[in-house]
Parts: sequence; structure tokens; C-alpha cells
Amino acid sequence: MDIKVSSLAERPDRLDAVSGMPDTWPEFVTNDPVGATHYGRIPTELPEYALFAEDGDGRVVAHAYSVPFALDAPGRGTLPARGWDQVLAWAFADLRRGTRPDTVSAVSVTIAPHAQGRGLSAVLLAAMRDNARARGFHEVVAPVRPSAKHREPHTPIAEYAHRVRPDGLPEDPWLRVHARAGATIDSIAPASMTVGGSLQEWRRWTGLPFDRLGDIEVPGALVPVRCEPERGYAVYVEPNVWMRHPL
Repeated sequence: MDIKVSSLAERPDRLDAVSGMPDTWPEFVTNDPVGATHYGRIPTELPEYALFAEDGDGRVVAHAYSVPFALDAPGRGTLPARGWDQVLAWAFADLRRGTRPDTVSAVSVTIAPHAQGRGLSAVLLAAMRDNARARGFHEVVAPVRPSAKHREPHTPIAEYAHRVRPDGLPEDPWLRVHARAGATIDSIAPASMTVGGSLQEWRRWTGLPFDRLGDIEVPGALVPVRCEPERGYAVYVEPNVWMRHPL
């Protein structure tokens, strides 16, 4: 596919097309309150970190968001257990306070449904790395959501993340893309994203009954969702894998 990668800082006229691009994220993922608060701010408040790809017809077929933050700020220093949620909160707190960032974190790489399976994820990841390098950063980190983990929701994330093929690369396809780009696993983020909601909300998000106590397997979820019918709620705590890309 012939594509052109730009940032929204360069092409602010494409904001609506980027924000409105179809995707395949499970609905419950988009109801993470931290993400709902901060994710949509990236294209407007950090447009230089909002990259997108257009095909030869000028259609937006993918986008990649990242955020700069101060990993070495007091009280930090290590990649957080709360992964995706925490790095978004840190990045926008740093932006508000004027704290100088020292690291870039990947936040998402999203491919339009009709353009999947064409290698765009690797192209956008490389563009994200190049963008960070061009801005003087020496490292990109990523709270990676392993793309095939949902097929094994009961497998411990640490076991899953460290599985390798005979060639030494990770078994998981998305972890493998990062490894091929030069990244290595740093640690597990056991509570990278937390989505809590009423049973009615979970029924709407998933189409499942959510009427019994215990762990519920949900399509697209990396681990089961904990359902508490007597208390009227269910909670999903998603683990991710922190990977580090030296630049």
C-alpha cells in the first residue's frame, strides 16, 4: 500500500478524519475512565505526537498516538504497574505543570478495519520512533497490549509475554513487531487499564448476561472480567507488557 505519514501538527486539517477513522477496539476498552479523560486530548494538545497514514486516495487508514513525559521525575523512575492509565496521567500532568519530558510513551497504533493485515502497524511504529528521535528523545517505551492474548484469558501475562518462537522472537504477533523494531521487555504492567461499570453497562458493552458471580470471559478481553452480581458491578483489570525501544 502506498501511504504517506504525517502529524496533525503538520496537517491540522485532517483532525476530523483521524478522529473519525473506524477502528476495531472492543467497546469496553473505550470506557476506561482515564483513557476517556485523556486519550482524546492528544490530537489537539499534543498534535506533533499524533501521527496518521493516508493511502494514495487520501483516505486515513491508520494513526499512532504517543505522549512525552518525565520518567525520571521525583517519585517515578521506573515504568509504572498501572501502565497505560498511569503514563497518560503523568504526561498530561507534566504538560500542565510545564515539566520537561525525557521519554516518549507509545499510547496506541490503530489500523482502519479495511487496511488491516498489510503491515501498517510496523510502519506506524517506525514512524513513532522516528518522530521521537527527531525531537531529541533517546527512548520510546510502550505498554503493549498483546494482540493474541485474548485467546488465552486465563494464561498468566508473565508466562504469555515471554513465550518465544524457535527464531527467538516473541510468539505474540504485536510483541513480535516491537521486538523486530529493536524493543526488549522491561516488565509487566499488571493493572495497565481498569474498567469498572454496572452490570447494565457491561451487558450493553458486550451483549453478555453478566448474571453470575465470578470471572467472565469477554471477547477481546486479555483476562476475565470479575462480576459481582450482589454488588451490581463488574471490573476489568487489563495487564500489558512494558517494552523499551532505545533510539
